[in-house]
Amino acid sequence: MGQSDAEEGQLPAPVKPPDGGWGWMVLLGCFVITGFSYAFPKAVSVYFKELMQDFHVGYSDTAWISSIMLAMLYGTGPVSSIMVNQFGCRPVMLIGGLLASSGMILASFTTNIIELYLTAGVLTGLGMALNFQPSLIMLGSYFDKRRPLANGLAAAGSPVFLSALSPLGQVLLEKFGWRGGFLIMGGLLLNCCTCGAVMRPLEMSMKQKMEKVQDKYEAKEMLPMGEKTEEAMTTTNEAKSKKAKKKKPKKGKKLLDFSIFSNRGFVIYAISKFILVLGLFVPPILLVNYAKDIGVPDTEAAFLLSIIGFIDIFARPSCGVVAGLKFIRPHMAYLFSFAMLFNGLTDICSARASNYTALVIFCVFFGISYGMVGALQFEVLMAIVGSQKFSSAIGLVLLIEAVAVLIGPPSAGRLVDALKNYEVIFYLAGSEVVLSSLFLGVVSYCCLNRGKKTPPPAKTSSTGAGSDTEEAESDAQEVEDHADDNHQQSHSTNSALIVGSDAVNHLREDQSMDAVGRPEGDGEALMSVRCSSNQTVERESF
Repeated sequence: MGQSDAEEGQLPAPVKPPDGGWGWMVLLGCFVITGFSYAFPKAVSVYFKELMQDFHVGYSDTAWISSIMLAMLYGTGPVSSIMVNQFGCRPVMLIGGLLASSGMILASFTTNIIELYLTAGVLTGLGMALNFQPSLIMLGSYFDKRRPLANGLAAAGSPVFLSALSPLGQVLLEKFGWRGGFLIMGGLLLNCCTCGAVMRPLEMSMKQKMEKVQDKYEAKEMLPMGEKTEEAMTTTNEAKSKKAKKKKPKKGKKLLDFSIFSNRGFVIYAISKFILVLGLFVPPILLVNYAKDIGVPDTEAAFLLSIIGFIDIFARPSCGVVAGLKFIRPHMAYLFSFAMLFNGLTDICSARASNYTALVIFCVFFGISYGMVGALQFEVLMAIVGSQKFSSAIGLVLLIEAVAVLIGPPSAGRLVDALKNYEVIFYLAGSEVVLSSLFLGVVSYCCLNRGKKTPPPAKTSSTGAGSDTEEAESDAQEVEDHADDNHQQSHSTNSALIVGSDAVNHLREDQSMDAVGRPEGDGEALMSVRCSSNQTVERESF
């Protein structure tokens, strides 16, 4: 399980994604993991009032629990990448599920807020990080043609779980208190281990394909040959396989592949994502307080977030369907740029909203644009770097996002305290999102389109729509070519053993034919061809 993955250095050898079959179970597991990872830090806020009363702390102190969870989710991306490249996705997810569950279970026995930071914050956050990233990697390895739809469906887990975990947490709080609620929540997080067990690697399909090719040629060779020739053939194949196994560990195994920074598309994506995160999360964080300041009742102000979540549930899968269309998928980066532009303009236009109706309209458009961004962000990254380097790429991108998360929302909160004006904050957040959109679209068009003209189109990293399929097909062709070489080698060596004396007779006949009616040049050419072929056989057998 983990050993074979580690031998390869990152993921198992590239296999043609099935685009279905067991991949739908992998998609279901990714849906659950995404829901827990993004919704759980927000759902924990239901317990904050009880925690404030028991531990005699303020709201800002309890809010650090959710902040630490999100910081661990984003900031430990490189750690998750290293563990995935070393041990594989399934073991890392099983460990992550145990850590996330044990963190909440231990949190139910804590006696002060610092212990809550270490258990519910650090331990649970780390466990969710070790589940979230490998699930996306496995999803990209199982889907290629349907990958945009798969990413959209998996991303829909965030709003679905948020709408389910928040009411559930309220019910648990009323019946069992915050300690009982934390204990039951910890039990729910054990489902992450179940999702990790579902993430079956695709390496077995490659082994079966190799065995099929070998069996086909062995069946052909066993018919006309005797026992001695069979023994010679098997010993030759065993020697070849031993040499191949010895050569595998010699390949440089990179725990974190920094060579992706040489990919211009990845650098452009990382910079635009950093600018995006600076302003993306600011409006939903400040929305409720903004509504209260303009005179909206508390219950109606809280319902605004539910509107965003409800629209988000349908926006993400719908955007995945649109992104999978043949004439749109090659231009995925520009669709992502449009989604960010849509989101930024929504923030700017809503800055002057002065009544509840205008805020509801803002929530509808923000839910659509936010869902489009959520459905496309990882799909665009997969298309840029490919599935084999995606584990390292997503770890580095999440680390970059962690820095932006720690800068953007806290800075917006300080500006609100200083200016006492939400309008300026919405203008600033929308401008940052629009800037990221323009940067991604314009720089991608100027830089990547120029690069497409010089190299062959198969090596272009910006499109990347069918890169995984092409890699898998080329590897399968190499397997068949390798089997053909073994077949030709064994056939030539065995024929040399059986009819070694006939070679001299053939040579004499050829020489006599040259003397009778063949031109001298043809005879020399024939001799040179045979000599070269014999030398080739000797080199291969050596």
